[in-house]
Amino acid sequence: MFKSGFITVVGRPNVGKSTLINHLMGAKLSIVSNKPQTTRKNLNAIYTDEDAQIIFVDTPGIHKAQNKLGEYMVHVARESLNQVDLVIFITTATAGGIHPGDAKIMEELKGLKTPVFLLVNKIDEFDQDKVAKTLEAYAKEVDFKEIIPISALKGKNTENILDLVKEHLPEGPMYYPEDMVADVHLRFMAAETIREKALKLLQQEIPHGIAVEIVSMKEKENGNWDIEADIICEKDSHKGIIIGKGGQTLKRIGTWAREDMEVYLEGKVNLKTFVKVRKEWRDNDTLLKELGYKE
Repeated sequence: MFKSGFITVVGRPNVGKSTLINHLMGAKLSIVSNKPQTTRKNLNAIYTDEDAQIIFVDTPGIHKAQNKLGEYMVHVARESLNQVDLVIFITTATAGGIHPGDAKIMEELKGLKTPVFLLVNKIDEFDQDKVAKTLEAYAKEVDFKEIIPISALKGKNTENILDLVKEHLPEGPMYYPEDMVADVHLRFMAAETIREKALKLLQQEIPHGIAVEIVSMKEKENGNWDIEADIICEKDSHKGIIIGKGGQTLKRIGTWAREDMEVYLEGKVNLKTFVKVRKEWRDNDTLLKELGYKE
């Protein structure tokens, strides 16, 4: 009997949702950064073996929205809860109990008919007493089908997650070709690659007012690629930081992004990056649509 289904992975920002999916998939599909609110759109990562096809929906974190982009991100995350076969809720043992940022999420989970797993991530960063208190506190609030303490980054206690997921999936068809691992366009992957490198390199210097627009992306006859991209920021001062002294910061962003792109595009990449200022783009519906964040 072949099983298939859609799994949504939810949690507050920066608890390791994308890291978990990347670990289970064995491939770098979702942008991973130590900054919160890194995932902005749902990404379907597709795991297929001889028994099942599992489609993981990596959602933005559920958080208090500060602008229209934030409102969109939260809406996407909440909508996905009602459209899947299983929910994986990820938190950490930060508080040694229920984290204040999880309260609203848990209220929504209580009303779901969909089965829910609780994964307490980053257990390697907290003492065992704190982890134990966290597990106990969450178990009292929601009827979780599985409660698993893990370290997604180090792969600790993750080996049985896929088998447990399969147990809760219905019998179903193979929705995607068995060799397909993600249902995103190459343009989207290229943009996310550049954005990831910018976030990692800039750290706390630039807030999350960064987007990337692929202006052109052309594959040549020899299998190599010409890509031109704009890094969008909200302030002139941010533009200077992104470019860096003598253009060195922008050059490093481009170099790191190109190295990753050449792996999944399987060819040499000629990448040109530019920085443009679009003031308050996160509150501009037209710009959000242009950048692909709203329908």
